[in-house]
Amino acid sequence: MTKYESIHGIQIRDYTTDPDTLITGQVWYDKTAQAFQYQAANTAGSWATGNNMNTAREALAEAGIQTAALGFGGSVSPKAQNESYDGTSWTETADLNTGRSSISGAGTQTAAIAFGGYVDPTTAVAEVWNGSGWTEVGDLNTARYDHAGAGTSTAALAFGGATPPVTNVTESWNGTAWTELNDLNTVRNAAMGGGANNTAVLCIGGYNVVGNVESWNGTSWTETTDLNTARGYLAVGGASSTDLVIFGGLAPANVANSENWDGSSWTEVGDLNSARRNHGGAGTSTAAVAFAGVTSGNVASTEEFTSPLDATVTFDLS
Repeated sequence: MTKYESIHGIQIRDYTTDPDTLITGQVWYDKTAQAFQYQAANTAGSWATGNNMNTAREALAEAGIQTAALGFGGSVSPKAQNESYDGTSWTETADLNTGRSSISGAGTQTAAIAFGGYVDPTTAVAEVWNGSGWTEVGDLNTARYDHAGAGTSTAALAFGGATPPVTNVTESWNGTAWTELNDLNTVRNAAMGGGANNTAVLCIGGYNVVGNVESWNGTSWTETTDLNTARGYLAVGGASSTDLVIFGGLAPANVANSENWDGSSWTEVGDLNSARRNHGGAGTSTAAVAFAGVTSGNVASTEEFTSPLDATVTFDLS
């Protein structure tokens, strides 16, 4: 019989209570319960209602995490509104210099970048946020709207969108200028991006109706595992291209479906309370926030996603 020690190189430890620091995959013997326990991953998660934004809108951009998010731009005139979220409530703050909808953004609540968008006509304008105000910086090479973005305020990626027509052009931002790089394999707009910087990004979904997902390694795009539910106009929470959650979208009607990405496959997790499209999203794969967008009309509602990292499982070896 193969022993646990020969596989893992360690023996199973025993405790009278749970270990102080639990690690996914850890096995131990609970002397009090007289049972073996295992720390398993838990990706189910659920959405809870939060406080509304001040301005209902769709087609806005976002940055940050669940407890420190930013939502800017959007469909409501003058399309420059910027709001900050502290995990409880939304506060209006300094507006964009160039109001626009169908915009994209990246970064954190105190260091973000907004680029492109629709201003009748399409714009290439980019602005950076320092926590108190917006400053115009180098324009995109290709003006576009309904495009995707990911990364940080100094290392971002812009890809896809409509010029029009719909494009697969990819550009990288280094904090000073945009450089055109290799195109997406699939032309698309209304996709969503997720990634920590401009060298590791995921392009997810797209309008009419795309389930295709592509991974960016800093040089080129590679097709990877498709979404379970093809959709466009979705939102994402996650600072890594290998660990994120997507939610909502148009497929071809509004959907509430959420899916978790672990770097190789998509798993369905808890649905949004309200199916919506063209909304904002921020956070991580286990603590995300969805805000604004369209249900039957423009909304200001907020929902927060929570997914415990782990669950303790007791099992019987008798």
